[in-house]
Amino acid sequence: MRLRRRTGTDPVVSRATYEALHRAWSAAPPLRQGLQPVNARKSARHLRSLLGTQSLLITDVSELVAWDGSGFDCHGAAVVSHAMSVLETGRSRIFGRKRLGCTTPDCPARYAVIAPLTVDERVVGTLGGCGAVGSPGLVRATVEVSRWVSGQLELAELDRSRSRLLEAELTALRAQISPHFIYNSLTVIASFVRTDPDRARELLLEFADFTRYSFRRHGEFTTLAEELRSIDQYLTLQRARYGSRLRVTLRIAPEVLPVAVPFLCLQPLVENAIQHGMEGRAGPGQLSIVASDEGVDAHITVEDDGVGMDPEVVRRALAGQEMSGIALGNIDERLRHVFGDEYGLVVETALGAGTKVHVRVPKYHAGVQAS
Repeated sequence: MRLRRRTGTDPVVSRATYEALHRAWSAAPPLRQGLQPVNARKSARHLRSLLGTQSLLITDVSELVAWDGSGFDCHGAAVVSHAMSVLETGRSRIFGRKRLGCTTPDCPARYAVIAPLTVDERVVGTLGGCGAVGSPGLVRATVEVSRWVSGQLELAELDRSRSRLLEAELTALRAQISPHFIYNSLTVIASFVRTDPDRARELLLEFADFTRYSFRRHGEFTTLAEELRSIDQYLTLQRARYGSRLRVTLRIAPEVLPVAVPFLCLQPLVENAIQHGMEGRAGPGQLSIVASDEGVDAHITVEDDGVGMDPEVVRRALAGQEMSGIALGNIDERLRHVFGDEYGLVVETALGAGTKVHVRVPKYHAGVQAS
C-alpha cells in the first residue's frame, strides 16, 4: 500500500487566515488617522472580531474613546478604571470578575485583559478585551493585537510628522518665490507707471492675482488649469521684464486641465527654468511647457535651453541634501508622498545643455481632490 503525502492548504486554516487578515486590514485605515474617538470606534468592531471577545475597549491617556460589544452597563466603568491603572504602569494586566464588580449573574464577561498602547515608547492609551475565559491564549492575543495597534498609531504619527515637514517646506517655497521675483516685478511695473499707465495697471492686477494664489492658506491640491493660470500670470510679468528675449511655447491638452495636482508643483519649476535660461545671458532664452494626456496619467514637462545643472547637484536636491534645490526636493517629496514613488520628478540636465523636468500625475487618485 502506497502512502502519499498530502499537499495543499487546509481550507479551514486558509479561511481563518483570510478572516484574520481581512479584519486587520479593515481596522488599519482608521487607526492610521490617530487615536481620536471617531477613528477608534471604526476600528474597535474589527479588533473585537479579531480577538473573539464579548467586548473591547480602547482608551487614550485620559478617557474611554471606544467600546464595542455588550456589557458596558454592568462592568464598563470598572474596566475603564482598571485601564487607567495600566496607563500608569505600562504593563498588561488581567482582571477577574470580582475586580470587574459585575453583579449580573448571566454576564459572560468573567475576565478582562488590558494591554498598553505605545508610540515611541510612550504609553498613549490602552486596549482591552472582556470574555468568559481568562486563558493565556487571550492574554497573548490581546498583547499582540495591542502591539499591532501601536504600530498603526506610530505610522499615523510618522504621517503627521511628514505632513508637517512638507507644510514647512511649502512655506519655505513661498518665501523662496517672494523676495527676488516681487522686487523685480514691482520694479518693472514702476517703470510703466508714467510711460504706459494702462500697461502698469494691467501688470499690477496680474501681480496681485499671482501673489494671492501663491500665498493662499487653504487647500493642498489645485487643478492643473489653476496652476497653469498662475504660471501664465507669472510669465506675463516676466515678459514685461525680458521682452522679446523670453520665448515661451505652451502645448496643453484640454483633457488634463481638470486633473488635481499638488499646490505649487509647477510654478517653481518654471521660475527655475527662467533663472537658468535667462539670467546671465544676453541672447534670447526658450521655455517650453507641455502637458499631455497619457492614458491614466497626465505628463507635464518644463524645459529650458539655459546653462543646465550639475547632475550630482540635482541628485542631492532630490534626496533633500541640497538646500539650494529646495524647490526640486520639495516637489519631488510631495508627489511621492501623495501618489507613490513612481510619480517622483525626473530631471534631464547637464552643464551647458539646458534642463528638462518631467512631472507625471495620475488623472484620478483616491483621496486627492482640488479645492
